[in-house]
Order: sequence, then C-alpha cells, then structure tokens
Amino acid sequence: MTGRLPSGVLVSALLRRVNDAGGMGMMLARGEPQAGAILVIALHNNCNPRGLERGIGPDGQVGLIIWTPQDVNDLTEVTAYWQRRRRNDPDLWVVELDIPFAERFAAETILDG
Repeated sequence: MTGRLPSGVLVSALLRRVNDAGGMGMMLARGEPQAGAILVIALHNNCNPRGLERGIGPDGQVGLIIWTPQDVNDLTEVTAYWQRRRRNDPDLWVVELDIPFAERFAAETILDG
C-alpha cells in the first residue's frame, strides 16, 4: 500500500481549496475513487487554458506535466482533448479550475497528497 491519498479525496480537497480561495472549481468527470489519474484544466478568467497532470518529467522527477492547446482562444480544443483522454481512460478524473495561479493549487494538492 502506498502513502498516497485516494484520488477522490485529492479532487475534493483541490476543489474545496480553490472555492475557499475565491476561485471556481468544478468536476467535469468523476474517475476511479482510489487510483484514477487526475487531469486539471486550469483557466484564469475563463481564458488561457492549460492541462495539468501528475507525471514523470524530463528530469525523472514527479511533477505536473503541462499541456496547452495550439489555439488558446479555442476552448473546444481543450474539451475535445479531455474527452478523448477520458474515452481511453475511463478512470480519469477531470476538474476545471478558474483561479489565478491554478498550477500552484494543483501542485500543492495533487503532488503533496
């Protein structure tokens, strides 16, 4: 057994932290409660979308892997991306955060959890 918290607990904590800080967080897709991967769609004032996911970086360390759409004004590209990912991984959690410094909230909750 690992010392990591279940994915469902991490997602709940992340959404609560963002909402308590005055941002908006919502779950777009519920994943496997214990060990599902978590994909965060980060926005700031409903603009500048990026995808954040826990993974192994180029330096071999666990960190947030960041994905950005080619057209940052096209939110349909972001939606198509996470829906495609979800079709391939039905255990995937997808949450959307609209708050400044969303990466910080995601890192502090998902990586430290």
